Amino acid sequence: MAIHEDLLGGPPPTHLPDDPEPRELLANGTPPAEVAAKYPTSSLAWAQLADGAFENGQVVESYAYARTGYHRGLDSLRRSGWKGHGPVPWEHEPNRGFLRALHALARAAQSIGEQAEYERCSTFLRDSSALAADTLG
Repeated sequence: MAIHEDLLGGPPPTHLPDDPEPRELLANGTPPAEVAAKYPTSSLAWAQLADGAFENGQVVESYAYARTGYHRGLDSLRRSGWKGHGPVPWEHEPNRGFLRALHALARAAQSIGEQAEYERCSTFLRDSSALAADTLG
């Protein structure tokens, strides 16, 4: 038996491949818009754009940025073998951009009155990573 085998038969955790360049640029203060333009597949850059817009009261823009980061993250998850469900651990740093974008999408959806989308995204976040939901919530 493999050490990380799920005895309940669920899918294994998905770990996105590491792409350190966008994360390092963001950590060093490069504006998220510049990072997103250079690395448009970076969910982390889009999530940071969503957070900044939300903090500035630009909820519609936050929603758009978050949706972009969410869909870019779904593309990456699928390329990594994800089948539409299963754990996406917060503990694996490359997963955090997708999880942050998903959280930002839920937050913005709630702010514009999209209750069904808010609930769907919140549930998806918790199902993917309870730690992410607790950390970001």
